[in-house]
Amino acid sequence: MATEVHMSGPMCLIENVKGQLIANQEALGILEDITQPVVVVAIVGLYRTGKSYLMNKLAGKQTGFSLGSTVQSHTKGIWMWCVPHPQKPGHTLVLLDTEGLGDVEKGDNQNDCWIFALAILLSSTFVYNSMGPINQQAMDHLNYVTELTGRIRSKSSPDQDDVEDSEEFVRFFPDFIWTLRDFSLELKLNGKPISADEYLENSLKLIQGSGQRDRVKEFNLPQLCIHKFFPKKKCFVFERPVHGKKLGQLELMQDQDLDFDFMEQVAEFCSYVFHCSKVKMLSGGIKVNGPRLKSLVVTYVNTISSGGLPCIENAVLALSQTENAAAVQKAIAHYDQQMKQKLQLPTENLQELMKLHRASEKEAIKIFMENSFKDVNQVFMTQLEIELETKQEEFLKKNEQASSDRCSALLQDIFSPLEEDLKQGSYYKPGGYQLFIQKIQELKKKYYEEPRKGVQAEEVLQKFLQSKDDVTDTVLQTDQELTEKEKDSEVEAQWNMLKLKLQRL
Repeated sequence: MATEVHMSGPMCLIENVKGQLIANQEALGILEDITQPVVVVAIVGLYRTGKSYLMNKLAGKQTGFSLGSTVQSHTKGIWMWCVPHPQKPGHTLVLLDTEGLGDVEKGDNQNDCWIFALAILLSSTFVYNSMGPINQQAMDHLNYVTELTGRIRSKSSPDQDDVEDSEEFVRFFPDFIWTLRDFSLELKLNGKPISADEYLENSLKLIQGSGQRDRVKEFNLPQLCIHKFFPKKKCFVFERPVHGKKLGQLELMQDQDLDFDFMEQVAEFCSYVFHCSKVKMLSGGIKVNGPRLKSLVVTYVNTISSGGLPCIENAVLALSQTENAAAVQKAIAHYDQQMKQKLQLPTENLQELMKLHRASEKEAIKIFMENSFKDVNQVFMTQLEIELETKQEEFLKKNEQASSDRCSALLQDIFSPLEEDLKQGSYYKPGGYQLFIQKIQELKKKYYEEPRKGVQAEEVLQKFLQSKDDVTDTVLQTDQELTEKEKDSEVEAQWNMLKLKLQRL
């Protein structure tokens, strides 16, 4: 049964320590325990724009992610909160709250770029949070999206150019939601009411112009990247929840104290996320669970820390190698369990052992196939087959040894009366050899009637009888000598009787 994890509050997943990103081992341990598929929702945006409030609402809580009430950015790195999915039983909702972009205290935007890239790489739904309407300033703040092709690779091929690589991104990138906070404009276009989604699409239209081509291209770049990377887009607008200083006390305020329209908009946003956000997927239709998300976190963070570019293909390959190795061990463990439960050594014959081996082998391969993915060139399947073949050879040897031990013990027990008769000299007499052979035949018959002697039954018997060859020869020789003496005695006795008769004549 899939494991459901309950976190009482958020925990830092990726720490930002003096510009160095480090995966938090405790948080990774929590992910390791989540065997359910995960829906990963990440939010990014400028600091002090209310990102954490929306994430707390998605968690179904009033407090949790730190809201802060000053001009300083509260969230550092990427924080995680795993909760049971409210609309999808058997799924876990993983919420990722990121540190605010554009914090002047950080000095440069390199760290922001990596936080932005990681949020996209790890999520299935990506929420970009900003203040006010979508204007040129908002687009300028979204410049991080224009740097994605320089921050992320979809394939490991070194000769693949950015254009080809960027075309691959759309297959792996999350759905895009733009949340506009403190939005006070009327949603109208040419005097007609429009939806928030239509407002977004209109705002993302490319400007046309023949002069100053480079300037036009630069102006259009954020819009072009959003269109290219995020074919599925959604927009939500939010009224200002409260006015004045109360804005810094949102987590202390009850819902009824907040603007009614704002609360309706929050409810609409949460409902959309719960119903429309998809399970995080990998190429090949592989659903991501906690351990797989953990592997992606570790791979991406380690790559960034070492100065490399995160590569989706390499991350999936590293994950597949880990999971395929575990799948091999799981398959072998199942094979061992089945053989231990069902195999009774020695088997009556070789066919019995091979039949059980093949049945257990078939189940083991099925388990491997169910728990493995992207086994390039069948490397791990070959490893499994080699290990199963080795197991088979080991069981064949164990079966032979068990058969040999049982047969030897049987022979010792069955032939013990014969040994006692030999000690008593019961067969060292004229005609003793015939009695000896008859006894051996009787005991052999009794031996053959014993069940489950196994594959070594005949070989062990023949070796046992061969070990008695000297005894057999001695019994035969003694029989022959005593029989000859008996004959001589009979002849002598007959001669003496004949001589006695002649004397009487």
